[in-house]
Amino acid sequence: MDIVEAIRSRKSIRGFRAEPIGQEVLKEILDTACRAPSALNTQPWEFFVLAGEPLRRVCRANVERLKSGAPLEIEAAESGFPRDSVYRRRQVELAKQLFRLMGIERGDEEKRAEWTERGFRHFDAPAAIIIVQDRSLSGAGALLDIGSVMQSICLAALQYGLGTCIARQGVFYPDVLREIAGIPESKRIVIAIAIGIPDWDFPANAVETEREKTEAITTWVGFD
Repeated sequence: MDIVEAIRSRKSIRGFRAEPIGQEVLKEILDTACRAPSALNTQPWEFFVLAGEPLRRVCRANVERLKSGAPLEIEAAESGFPRDSVYRRRQVELAKQLFRLMGIERGDEEKRAEWTERGFRHFDAPAAIIIVQDRSLSGAGALLDIGSVMQSICLAALQYGLGTCIARQGVFYPDVLREIAGIPESKRIVIAIAIGIPDWDFPANAVETEREKTEAITTWVGFD
């Protein structure tokens, strides 16, 4: 797939087919993604790739914690934004479109709860890639680099007919991942990427997000 086509066509997939993804395919995707740039070639990323029964156990445990009201834990830095900002508006517009596609009414708390659980179940994908960094790394630099490898994973996946969804919900209970996937305390859990064959009959996969026009967010200096 042409790289420009991949960038323009990539989208978050929130419904997957049940077919398992082979370890060799996932390894090839990671091999490619690890060519992503990093500051001074530090490559501050590591991966734990889950599938099969271990992933199902993680999903079940996440939902149990969520339903019990267990507090969420975020190990990596999280960005905030003002409620009256354009960033909040974009988030709300996405949520409205997703809920409309899924037939979730504004006051339907049961369906909203079910939708939230999907994220904690890694959107029922057959595999999930958990990206971690060593706790010895501090500051935002390593996270910038991890963002680079994260997108590279999502773009490389398209070459194999796979879809992805980057989501924090899958790592909101890090102790679950540590117990089941064997992630040591010396590693900071950053983000999860659900990966699998897209189910194009799943309504939410029809979502189309808008992007700001380049003219609205770019200042050109030194051009005629």
